[in-house]
Order: sequence, then C-alpha cells, then structure tokens
Amino acid sequence: MSRALPAALAAAAVLTALASPAEARRRHGHARAGGGYNPPYAAMVVDVKTGKTLHAVNEDSLRHPASITKVMTLYMLFEQMEKGRFALDSELTISARAAAQSPSKLGLRPGSTIEVEDAIKAIVTKSANDVACAIGENISGSEERFAQAMTAKAHALGMSRTNYANASGLPDADQVTTARDLTILARAIQDRFPRYYRYFQTRSFAFRGRVIGNHNHLLGRVEGVDGIKTGYTRDSGFNLMTAAKSDDRQIVAIVLGGKSGASRDRIMADLVRASLPRAYAGARQTSPTTDVAERTRPAVVADAVSRTRTQVASAEDDEIETTASTDRNQPLDISPNRATTTPGSAGMAWKSGPQALPKAAQAYAAPAGGQAPFPGSAKSEARLASVDGGQARTEAPKPLSGPRVVPSPWVIQLGAMDDEDKAKSMLAEARSRGGGALAKASPYTVKVEHGGATLFRARFSGFSEQDSAQDACKALKRSGFNCFATRS
Repeated sequence: MSRALPAALAAAAVLTALASPAEARRRHGHARAGGGYNPPYAAMVVDVKTGKTLHAVNEDSLRHPASITKVMTLYMLFEQMEKGRFALDSELTISARAAAQSPSKLGLRPGSTIEVEDAIKAIVTKSANDVACAIGENISGSEERFAQAMTAKAHALGMSRTNYANASGLPDADQVTTARDLTILARAIQDRFPRYYRYFQTRSFAFRGRVIGNHNHLLGRVEGVDGIKTGYTRDSGFNLMTAAKSDDRQIVAIVLGGKSGASRDRIMADLVRASLPRAYAGARQTSPTTDVAERTRPAVVADAVSRTRTQVASAEDDEIETTASTDRNQPLDISPNRATTTPGSAGMAWKSGPQALPKAAQAYAAPAGGQAPFPGSAKSEARLASVDGGQARTEAPKPLSGPRVVPSPWVIQLGAMDDEDKAKSMLAEARSRGGGALAKASPYTVKVEHGGATLFRARFSGFSEQDSAQDACKALKRSGFNCFATRS
C-alpha cells in the first residue's frame, strides 16, 4: 500500500501536468486571443429602415450565440411584463439550480429573490447566468421548458435556424443560431419593447453594495451605439450584437467568432462607422419584425416619420370603411411591375431557403389600440423613467386581372397598410405562395380611415362558408403569412 501511493501520486501529477495547459486555456478565455485560437467567424449589418443588407459574411452559417442568448431571454421577460404577469418590482425566486450556474453570475443564494428590474440590469451589464436561469424558471417552471418556448418564439419571429437549449448561452451543442437570425432579434426587441429596450443602454448599476459595469465597451465610445449585448464561450468566440443610430439612420450589426474581446470590438466599431453613413435617412420603408405565429390580427402600419417608433393597431378598431379598392370598376392590378420596389418592401426579391424571413414576419402587430399600457406599479413606472441613459429569387407573382371584385360572404384579411401598393404587394406574394388554397380567390383592397390615417386592407374574396375561409387562412399561415377569416 505504501509503495502504491507514491506511484499513484506521481501518475496524478503527470496527468495534471498534461491537462493543465488545456485547463488554463479554458479558464482564461481572454488570454487565448491569437495563439492559433480561430473560432468560426460570421457577421451581418442590416439597415433597420429598409431591411437592406449592408454587410454580410457567413450570415447563414450556424454559430453558437453564447450570452447573446440573453437577448431572447429578456424578450420573453418583457413579453410577460407587457401581459401584466410581472412588474419591475416583482420578485424572482432563485432556485438551487439557478444558484449553481457557472460564472459570470451575481452569486445569489438558493431561496433568495431578486427584483425584475435588478434582474434585467444584471443580464444587460454582468450577463449573469444565475439570473438568466432564474428568469426562465420563474416564467416557465423549468429552464428546459423555457428554452423550448424561446425556440418557438424565435421561429415565430422568423429566426428559422435558431435553437435554444438554455436561457443563458452557457455551452451546449444544441444552442445554435446565425448572424442573420440575430439581426431579426435585434430589430424585433427594439420594435416590440421600446420602453424596456432602454435598459440595454445601462452603463452600470449598483447592486447590494457593488457597482457592476457593462461588458459592452462600445457604449459611449463609438458614436451612435446604443446597445445591446456581448457573448463569449470557447466554441463561439467573442460575439457582439449592436444597434446604432445617427442622423435619422439606424442599423443593427452582428459579429460572431471574434478572436478576442478587443478584436471583436474593433471589427464592430469599423462596421458601425462604415455602415451607418450608408443607411437610409428617410421614413421607414419596412414594417418592424414581429412574431407571426402568435398574432392573429393583421398589422396596421402607420406613417413612421412623425413617430419615435412605428405604431400599430388592430384593423378592426376605431376605423371607418370608405371604399373597396381605389376604383371598383377596374380590376385589381398586382402584377410584378405594379408592385412596390423600394428596398426591403414586399415587392423586392428575398432569399429563398429555410433561413429566409417570411414577409409576414415584417408586419408588427400590437394589442388593440396600439402600444400596451405599462403593466407595473407607480413605483415601477417612476423607475423605468429613470433608466440610464448571390441571391436566389422566388418565382415572380403572376399578374392577376379580371372583373370587378364583389366580396363573398366570407373573406380573408392579411393586413392593413398605409399605402395601397404595399397592400397589393402583400396580396401578390400571398397569391404566389398560397398554392391551391387561393386558386379561386380574388384579391382586393379596402380603403379605411383609422385614427385620422388612411389605410388599405389587403383581402381575398371567394369564400361562401366560414370553414373554407378558415382552411385557406391556415394554409397561408403555414406559408408564413398572418391572416384571419371574417364576414365581409
């Protein structure tokens, strides 16, 4: 026994010596910059107002999101806050599993609680894994169920190549996304939750005697940058999701697979400085990205020039129908050369394949009446006010013509747009992708007045029964369109 012990200790020492370089590399990610460390790279920059791609490298290749995952975690939390389930001063309970998460974390004890507002700031600044896990558990009961809900939400937003396995972004082979998908998320969270999005601008916050700084070092250092999230694991490399705006121009940018935090930041800074001046400075030409699977009402996209965000409302509330189409005596012309062809509009060609964003995913629908009221206490409201500051083309739609359209007893409505050409373009694409479901349907627009604005409903006639209209609508939803059946 006495002779075996020294041998065992010697063997253990050898194994430790052999393992220590790799272990050191795992423990000291920032020291790995250079030295042969070469994570897979991808990047993309998108003009928010037009949807135009300004820069793209490996944008559809699968990558690990790392802590950029937490942007979706907060999206899910903001959604629950919007529904009134949580307020800024609500308490989240920390489970033993959440407390045991690997760093970076706050180090909260099992059974303790954290207020929602502090949880948001801990995610934005410190990228706290224990807090991310707790958010998922408090919303869905378990992190596994929460990850499933996150994936469903991603797909509903049009992030078709994204899959989540946890709420934090800690290493998991099944946690994958693409640079393109992340640009969709970056746009969606700003459009859907403009009041909560301001938290991504938080430079630091005080928590139980500590001052915690933001990992995003571009805030305040690169003109126009206003968020949003960093990320790192060994397999992902150094990641960054950024939003920037200046002189009425607005972009979102993704860098994945940086060799170090510093090199990632330099790449992103160069992309922002090169891309922002090239972004469109006029009125918004595309509707905000949104959840197309969850919403059952169409979008009504109002003029964005005089608004801080594109406002939307139900097409069935507070509106007066004036005319069906512009001229009921003329057939509705939605041929390709009639369709709108501004960058990012429904008349433009879009990339095919599983990564393509459904056009209906660009129509944002809020609760009836526009932006939802803030679902918190007066204390929460006051605190929110003080927050720190080679493309493949689809087949062209076939020209549609014929006699005057007389609405059938039941019709399908896709949406209501602020421009008739946009409504016609939506109908053209739905017709081209709807298959046999719309074989006998006739497209038409209905002019309506809503809150002082003129809007155009995009509809299909040709359904005598409710069931046939609903079946056709279901087929459209499978093709990525939002719609509902209604009496004419």
